[in-house]
Amino acid sequence: MKTAERQFTTISGVPIEPLYGPEALSGVDLAAPGDFPYTRGIHRDMYRGKLWTMRQFSGFATPEETNRRYHYLLAQGQTGLSVAFDLPTLMGYDADHAMAQGEVGKCGAAISSLEDMEILFRGIPLGDVTVSMTINSPAAVLWAMYLAVAEQQGVDWARLSGTLQNDILKEYIAQKEYIFPPRPSMRLVTDTIEFGAQHVPRFNPISISGYHIREAGSTAVQELAFTLRDGLEYADWAIERGMAIDEFAPRLSFFFNAHSDFFEEIAKYRAARKIWATVMRDRYGAKSERSLKLRFHAQTAGCSLTWQQPYNNVVRTALQAMAAVLGGAQSLHTNSLDEAYALPSEHAVTIALRTQQVLAYESGVTATPDPLGGSYFLEKLTLETEAAANRYIRQIDEMGGMIAAIEAGFPQTEIADASYRYQREVESGERTVVGVNRFQSDDQPIELLQIDEGSARHQEQKLAALRARRDHNRVMKTLDALKRAAEGTENTMPYLVDAVRAYATLGEICDSLRVVFGTYQETTRL
Repeated sequence: MKTAERQFTTISGVPIEPLYGPEALSGVDLAAPGDFPYTRGIHRDMYRGKLWTMRQFSGFATPEETNRRYHYLLAQGQTGLSVAFDLPTLMGYDADHAMAQGEVGKCGAAISSLEDMEILFRGIPLGDVTVSMTINSPAAVLWAMYLAVAEQQGVDWARLSGTLQNDILKEYIAQKEYIFPPRPSMRLVTDTIEFGAQHVPRFNPISISGYHIREAGSTAVQELAFTLRDGLEYADWAIERGMAIDEFAPRLSFFFNAHSDFFEEIAKYRAARKIWATVMRDRYGAKSERSLKLRFHAQTAGCSLTWQQPYNNVVRTALQAMAAVLGGAQSLHTNSLDEAYALPSEHAVTIALRTQQVLAYESGVTATPDPLGGSYFLEKLTLETEAAANRYIRQIDEMGGMIAAIEAGFPQTEIADASYRYQREVESGERTVVGVNRFQSDDQPIELLQIDEGSARHQEQKLAALRARRDHNRVMKTLDALKRAAEGTENTMPYLVDAVRAYATLGEICDSLRVVFGTYQETTRL
């Protein structure tokens, strides 16, 4: 097909005109960075004042091995930690549970008790290092363990800084790592928001995550709309709890995907800030400027990585990271070239970190805020993205909110349809993926990180020794108190902290909550 005849679109299918001119700026608000509605950035000087946090997501095998990787990454210039947990931990099972067999340590660190969390952060001063934890259904339990470790280190909770992912709505929408039904799960999330505002004021109790929505196959607009609407749902629940919007909104943070369509991704981030600021002001009456400013972490797109020609993934990651930086991210994770095969090796994760450092110190993109602001194409795309996302948000509002939409299968179906369309385009050759459906060649072998079953045996032995030496009566007393609190309306966080201090395990705590809340099975919709 001749270029003149070809229909150009973004990855998400948004049509692209042959040329954009001054008319594209009609209706564009080019307020300076740091000024409402923050389209151009939440800080006036952006990276001239402070670089984004380089927060490489990492966790594998045992807490001991992950702790060694953290010390290595910090020594290489990483500026924040981000904990990856294994699947049993994500699902609320101890490492010695039957459901954990074959999965211990395979996709993250195995954390079953406070003892494991103590090892994970051994030698790492939690008062000085920001920590992000990618955990959702049992997020409150793992956060309680983190708080207990800080307590042991003598660090006042008011000094702690970091982020708990804790976004259960996107689990029902996309990732499917849930334990309890939606409404009791939302109660636990609201407990962390309330407890954080009262006791851990510098910590973000939730990172409202579009990343996994995009990884499930959504478009950029769907990622933006569903993520922001999830944020509004959390705000509604906190307000219903009796909190004022400015009491908790400054600590709501976001997590977006950085995909390969360079300009579409930058437009998505700019539109996100504008929509959030406007909704916080007009819908919720927020007065604090900090409530209006959307802060976000970005991670390059895991779903874009290919096992064919894996060194191409270095280029993809650099391009995606550049989009996140030009879009104004507050922190960033860059994926490693080998992640289509396995967890990243030390060599691969070093290249991923160096990618961020080259952007920060060699590319010149930090010299001025929003350097692409005023681009005819980018400004028009930002407006179109904003309008399309707002249409989705209004549609979900009309359905009664995000939980009602999830129960009706609405976002799940929209994402499935978008994913199918994209895959069909790749398989037909309509959309090119270099090295996959065009420009194929023999692959070069790469060294992979292997997690053997020794990690599982090590964790099982530690758990057996822990259960033998702890005070069993104290454990049972704290679990009984937790169940009573869960049955009532009290905030569960103080009871969770007491339980982990007694060395109740993750599985024991989650089992206690399963008794009260039950578990959830999604109704399949075709």
